[in-house]
Amino acid sequence: MTAIEIFYTAIPDTNKYVIALCVDPQLSARPFAYKGRAYHRMESVTSAMPQEKYNLLLLQRGGKYGWEAIINEDLRIENLNENLIRGAVRMGVESGRLPETTTIEEIPLILEKFDLSSGDGKLKNAAAVLFGKNLSDYPQCLLRMARFKGTNKDEFIDNQRVHGNIFELLDVAMAFFFKHLLLSGKVEKLYRDEELTIPYKALRESCINSFSHRLYHKPGSSVSIAIYDDRVEITNSGTFPEDMTLERLLGPHDSEPQNPIIANVLYKSKVLESWGRGIGLMISECRRVGLPDPEFHSDGAFVQVVFRYVRDTVGQNFTVTPQLPHSCPTVSPQVKKVLVAIDGNTCSAKEIMESMGLKDKSNFLENYLYPAIGLKLVEPLYPEQPKHPKQKYNLTEKGKTLLKRE
Repeated sequence: MTAIEIFYTAIPDTNKYVIALCVDPQLSARPFAYKGRAYHRMESVTSAMPQEKYNLLLLQRGGKYGWEAIINEDLRIENLNENLIRGAVRMGVESGRLPETTTIEEIPLILEKFDLSSGDGKLKNAAAVLFGKNLSDYPQCLLRMARFKGTNKDEFIDNQRVHGNIFELLDVAMAFFFKHLLLSGKVEKLYRDEELTIPYKALRESCINSFSHRLYHKPGSSVSIAIYDDRVEITNSGTFPEDMTLERLLGPHDSEPQNPIIANVLYKSKVLESWGRGIGLMISECRRVGLPDPEFHSDGAFVQVVFRYVRDTVGQNFTVTPQLPHSCPTVSPQVKKVLVAIDGNTCSAKEIMESMGLKDKSNFLENYLYPAIGLKLVEPLYPEQPKHPKQKYNLTEKGKTLLKRE
């Protein structure tokens, strides 16, 4: 859509026309610069824009003037999680998006190549959002999650607030989905292929989009997940890119990330699968299991994705697995490996992965650990704090019983 569209409308019973000018409604809110000074138009008056308002618009616009690119003088490398940085590099190398030599480079050089630091080594806000350890200075790095009873917000079943970096919050979000959405399954040979009520990939892609495209400059902002009996809503502060209509978003389009530094790191570490295809992936995954297409809404301040489902019939090819206390379903080989790895012990995620010889944490969580938790075969020591520093896992009675029968 261009900034101004011109229409000619005939006046009935005359040879005259009316010329109509259609202006993008967002255009009036944008500043215009002349000789280094910003101006805006209020009704019929053009006046100089206050510097504070201009700075805020620059933060909201993103890009090189965005909040993520601002240097934080108090942020130090020791405030970042080196293991997460090394993990992101490893995933990037394994996917071919980073050269192998990156694995032996020092952390400061890696951060500079990720554009998370300036030439003099000072760190940008994006470094904290992606890899920060203690984010007390970043209250906006918040994920709010709620499971409501029924189809409205009258009664909570579960309500959580978690602060963390993007990698941590993504893990927490997916664990919350596995906790509160039913597992469905279809028989593949001797095993059931377990799947959430709403496809894992669709939910994960929506969360990644929320974390990478949201506005971060407001301290009170957050990403929120609300699960109801008939839908899941994922909401973040922000709006669609300028000049990007919903129709364009639903079709092939170039990616215009609100936070290009953050999005680039997520892409290079293979958390973000591809540019400009996230919405298409969500739609195709929902169609694959017979669900309605997800809905996309924006009111200029928030973007919301809505996944609708029928709780007891999700797709024609799937049957709901009853989550009974003593039922022992036939599980996938991946879930069985988790049970064998834990056996009678209490293990961390890292210990379980090492026992199975796995290195890809995303693959481990998606195909091994989360399905085992969803089937109530494995339970965390701190179920209300998924990212607890001492988090470990053990088998439930149901898991122990199933392991003995195998």
